[in-house]
Amino acid sequence: MKWIYWGKLYNTKFQASCILKRIENDAWIYGYADPQEIEIFRSRKGRYGVRFIT
Repeated sequence: MKWIYWGKLYNTKFQASCILKRIENDAWIYGYADPQEIEIFRSRKGRYGVRFIT
């Protein structure tokens, strides 16, 4: 399995956590398969992103 990266990096961890919750809730609301693992990561330049495994 490979990580799927959300297409944007954010300046704060809070912004990334909002996207993380949105991904979790969208899967529940629209009936998508729930991601097995989802996490916030920090890039080399210090910005935050979201990645997940479905």
